[in-house]
Amino acid sequence: MDLGTLFGIVASFGLICTACILGGTFSDFVGAFVDIPSVVLVVIGSFCIVMIQFPLKVFMGMGKVIKKTLIYKPVNTQALIEQMVHLGDKARKESIVALEKVRVNDPFLQRGIQLVADGTELGLLRNILDIDMALMRQRHFRGQDIMKAFGTFCPAMGMIGTLIGLVQMLRYMDDPNRIGPAMAVALLTTMYGAVMANALFLPMAKKLEERSNEEYLVMELVREGVIAIQKGEHPALMREKLESFLPARMRARR
Repeated sequence: MDLGTLFGIVASFGLICTACILGGTFSDFVGAFVDIPSVVLVVIGSFCIVMIQFPLKVFMGMGKVIKKTLIYKPVNTQALIEQMVHLGDKARKESIVALEKVRVNDPFLQRGIQLVADGTELGLLRNILDIDMALMRQRHFRGQDIMKAFGTFCPAMGMIGTLIGLVQMLRYMDDPNRIGPAMAVALLTTMYGAVMANALFLPMAKKLEERSNEEYLVMELVREGVIAIQKGEHPALMREKLESFLPARMRARR
């Protein structure tokens, strides 16, 4: 569980609600800031527009995208490097064929090791791994695009709701007592859209981008490790090369 993401979401919405409640009671807050038609227009309307923009299969996978922002287990890169160095040493001592029975937890590393054990030529090996990395990034970009689309269309639907509210308000210009409440409801849709975009969807899109960059870096590390194994590089040299992917402070601890 990513506590930073969870805390940020809860804290941001909590602060917004607290600011709305200050100066009044909870019933005042509900009466002034809760409007069901506005919520339906902004939330359901945004979902419908995003559904138009993306294929249904991609849209239905949105739950997995959101889950990735909340639940994430960082890869232990140091342990991964040691594992690849061990595999490289094993291949040097016993031959590459000995890697056929090796099983590792990382699926990308497992695929690379299997390709090496099958005798895949170096150029083809690099191309296959590069294609896997490119496809991974493409899938991640699509997930980010969904969150960015919500960040775009929530404020847009809020503005549409405001325009609808203003049109309705103009019908009551002859009754000054009804103008104020109608104007307040009209502005609520803009507030809902702005809150959803800036306190939820756009930060989530950025978090997905960070996750993607981290995963891509790990895949680059694995690719270079697999290539080094196939080349039969010395374990010490292999470790030095792979540790160049780590921050200097982590390399210094070795």
